Amino acid sequence: MAYQEGGDTPERIGAPTSRGYRRAIGRASVTPRPRSMSDSVGAPTGTSTPSMSSEPTIGMSYPATDTSGLGSVATPPSRTGDPAAPRHAAPDSATDTATTAVGEASTGAAPEQEGGFPDVSRETNDDDDLPLALEARRAVQILNPTGSVTMPRPPRRRVICVANQKGGVGKTTTVVNIAVALALHGNRVVVVDLDPQGNASTGLGVDHHAGTPSVYECLVEGASLKEVAKPVEGIPNLVCVPATIDLAGAEIELVSVVAREQRLKRAIDGYPEEVDYVFIDCPPSLGLLTVNALVAAEEVLIPIQCEYYALEGLGQLLRNIELVKAHLNPVIRVSTILLTMYDRRTKLADQVEQEVRGHFRDIVLDTVIPRSVRVSEAPGYGQSVMTYDPGSRGATSYFGAAQEIARRGAQLGGQ
Repeated sequence: MAYQEGGDTPERIGAPTSRGYRRAIGRASVTPRPRSMSDSVGAPTGTSTPSMSSEPTIGMSYPATDTSGLGSVATPPSRTGDPAAPRHAAPDSATDTATTAVGEASTGAAPEQEGGFPDVSRETNDDDDLPLALEARRAVQILNPTGSVTMPRPPRRRVICVANQKGGVGKTTTVVNIAVALALHGNRVVVVDLDPQGNASTGLGVDHHAGTPSVYECLVEGASLKEVAKPVEGIPNLVCVPATIDLAGAEIELVSVVAREQRLKRAIDGYPEEVDYVFIDCPPSLGLLTVNALVAAEEVLIPIQCEYYALEGLGQLLRNIELVKAHLNPVIRVSTILLTMYDRRTKLADQVEQEVRGHFRDIVLDTVIPRSVRVSEAPGYGQSVMTYDPGSRGATSYFGAAQEIARRGAQLGGQ
């Protein structure tokens, strides 16, 4: 009886010594070709993979038979191209091929090392050029933990009013972050929160609930600035004069007071400590509180949002500054303009920047503050972006703005 593949079993072929039986035994002893790499990866070396036939063996168990006289059984060539390679080595060869392909894709070529194995090591730049290393370096530069890096200090006290009657342009954010940057680098800074909302106090982590001694007592009751100033936790050389909701009624209470525009100036002039900078955070209005700030200051820093509405009210602010200069404070001047919330994806931001730089020229800082989520998140944790995420774009930008302000103050002799 002839042997038929796939249908007949050895029981139906005939005597065990027949040629068909020996052929069946030879085929059973050869490891079948795996369907895929995963079919044979887990199989131990030297063991055969179970037969893929769906038909079970019927009726008998195969005895151990000497098949040395059967001759050699042909095996299909392995994936490596070596006909003599055993089948269980195929997964290793396939793995080597895949590794070589990965190396070629990542490096453009797969040079061979001694022994013929491909060199798939990744060629990278210096560790200092990696994004994480650059961010860590910026963070150390901004936080200045050793205190070894300092910014230039002005020869005398600089009182800077940060004003813009338009809300939401970044006045408070600018005051908080520039003050922190200067204080971290050796300058003594006082922040006066003149906005009844008290956002600057929040950003510096200073308590300003109702009833807290604040700038209101200085304006209305004549208290000294030192009595209400509070140190900022974690930031040496930085103190904050908080604002409470009581400040909202200060304008009405000051109506009948003599020299009401001079109240804040007297308080700042009477501050006994030596300081390098006094930053006054103004409310988004041109009322009596803002006038007090303009009279007390010698310089005005105007944050301008890179949008059309921010430019529209700028003319009115400049006219009010000229009025204060003519009647109340002859030394007041606009010394700095800072572009904030710059979105480089829009043409409008670029047009606003060009227009502002073309009109105000040298007083516009080279540094531009981009839109940054980290800058917006920081006040929620009672921190500035300088301490919340010192390696972020927002922190780096405000650090650059603080450096420019410090250099200009030193070059101009504080004038």
